[in-house]
Amino acid sequence: MEVKVRTVRSLVSKLSSVSSQTRADALKELRLITKLDPDSRPLVAESGAIPYLSETLFDSSPSLQDDAAAALLNVSISCRHSLISTRGLLDALSHVLRHHASPSSSPFAVQSSAATLHSLLVVDDYRPMIGSKRDIVYSLIDIVKSPNSPARSVKDALKALFGIALYALNRGALVELGAVPALFTLVVKDGRVGIVEDATAVIAQVAGCEESEEAFQRVSGVRVLADLLDLSTGSSLRSKENAVGALLNLSRCGGERALREVREEGLGVVDGIADVAESGSAKAKSKAVALLKVVDGGSGCIASVFRDPRFHSLLNQTS
Repeated sequence: MEVKVRTVRSLVSKLSSVSSQTRADALKELRLITKLDPDSRPLVAESGAIPYLSETLFDSSPSLQDDAAAALLNVSISCRHSLISTRGLLDALSHVLRHHASPSSSPFAVQSSAATLHSLLVVDDYRPMIGSKRDIVYSLIDIVKSPNSPARSVKDALKALFGIALYALNRGALVELGAVPALFTLVVKDGRVGIVEDATAVIAQVAGCEESEEAFQRVSGVRVLADLLDLSTGSSLRSKENAVGALLNLSRCGGERALREVREEGLGVVDGIADVAESGSAKAKSKAVALLKVVDGGSGCIASVFRDPRFHSLLNQTS
């Protein structure tokens, strides 16, 4: 262990060298060590590397940005508090994300920065702090809606947005900054299953706020979610589960108008909800049963209108 400590301290000391080549070599070594040796990550954090790595994200060299962003991502897996408590870290990550479309920007640094945010957002207490940084939220949304964003950048941005949306008070800001049209555009126009699944996961969370009702209306959100649930569209089970979660949250937060829209979609959406209630994960099954009951409103209209005995049993379940 002592050898590791000396090695890490030596490399960190080189990050302040006047020689750009020395700094570059030290960054590459730190990136490799933090990737291959998890035990080294706390040593890197304790040796004062994080401020240097953060500062390097402002460097004009894409290769230096790459190495610094990757090292920060690796360290974040084991030392989240060390990162979030470093002054200027979120500003540095924001800088990389804001310039994602710049010709000199490194897509890998953008992806690592978004992934670092996702790693930090695992901690409940960090979600209000990160969600309050509107420049970060706006940049993540911009990555999602940019047609030139690489698929990996979009996925990492969606995961970060999901973490932000897990904190209920962040959802209104997501709506205000344009997350809803950006997310639904992905669902409608992007055929990649993983992208659609991640986008619908964020949609399900964002639906859980009062501001979502009008935003969803503007993009025909209920219709899009109903199409995902229609068994003839061939959507993945995870996308269907997310659609159920979104419709349940929307119905609870959007009131009667949102419920009416769900009911107007008819057999296709109800059949899809029932399918999730029977085939989904335990959590998704519970949400699907709850949604069926909300849509039914205690009137028994689902079972009577669609005349399928399975609706009777599903409606009698405890969600």
